[in-house]
Amino acid sequence: MNVIRVFDFFSGCGGTSSGLGQAGMEIAMGLDIDPDSADSFRANFPRSTFLLGDIREMDADVLSPLIGKRKSPLLFCGCAPCQPFSKQNRNQSAEDPRRDLLGEFSRFVERWLPEYVFIENVPGMQKVNGKSGPFHKFNQLLSRLGYSFASQVVPAMSFGVPQTRKRLVLLARLNGPISIPPATHGPSGKPYTTVRDAIGHLPPILAGGTHPSDMHHQSAELSELNLLRIAHTPEGGGRESWPEGLKLDCHRTHSGHSDVYGRLAWDKMASGLTTRCISYSNGRFGHPEQNRALSVRETALLQTFPDNYLFAGNLASRARQIGNAVPPAMSLAVGKHFLKEVRKRKA
Repeated sequence: MNVIRVFDFFSGCGGTSSGLGQAGMEIAMGLDIDPDSADSFRANFPRSTFLLGDIREMDADVLSPLIGKRKSPLLFCGCAPCQPFSKQNRNQSAEDPRRDLLGEFSRFVERWLPEYVFIENVPGMQKVNGKSGPFHKFNQLLSRLGYSFASQVVPAMSFGVPQTRKRLVLLARLNGPISIPPATHGPSGKPYTTVRDAIGHLPPILAGGTHPSDMHHQSAELSELNLLRIAHTPEGGGRESWPEGLKLDCHRTHSGHSDVYGRLAWDKMASGLTTRCISYSNGRFGHPEQNRALSVRETALLQTFPDNYLFAGNLASRARQIGNAVPPAMSLAVGKHFLKEVRKRKA
């Protein structure tokens, strides 16, 4: 049997495809609505087809020229934007058009019946609207089409991602059993990956600076006030260490959101990266010892992208793409798991 061919819906800059490609799969297609993500994907997967546009306006038969006579098993990935279901999104709306992107993905699954399906999203998506929600409807579709499937909320750190984030993972297989991949890191595997493991080798830069050997090792500028604040913040610490004169009025009476204006700790994991992962004021995104926020390259490495991965767009766009991405280390584990199932099927 030929190698699994990957069709990466809502691909973004290619986090899912990066891991699956490393596992040995063929990346056949990326699809996304964002032009910068499209340029990033094309730069890293030049031999793959990219469909730029709104999936809601695409007919499922748009894949006909790509699938052809179908001599290889297919894997459809549907890792839709998570913001409509994220606890960090305070502006959730039932009218958000992104809330039923899984339903749009379902049209393609039903039309083409790929041998394998991979879904990744935020924990809690499976609880939205109960039995009338998008996740439950998708499970019903899989059952009706003859798929076996398994879903679980898994810690990303269990697969080598140096972040304390959890993700909802669903894997499905047509005409055969499937399970969630076992952890590769932790008590029964390799040591957890730390911030130092991920970014400790990178050369120093200043706030607002770019290293001459890597255009993505670039950090955002900081105001004079925020430079003072981060200078008064120890490794792994936060605003609790600031002198009174540096504290914000809103933080004097509010003890929550303690990660805001925080520094990472070298020998721990980062908190979950967001679309504003290079902003010192939007999370624990301060460098462990240098007086600046994380660079684009550092956030990419904390998401487990390869150290030569390319990103298109301005600074904010690149950070958004990285924060939205499926960590490649997670999709690598998924890819290896699917390929193991393929080998069993051949035996």
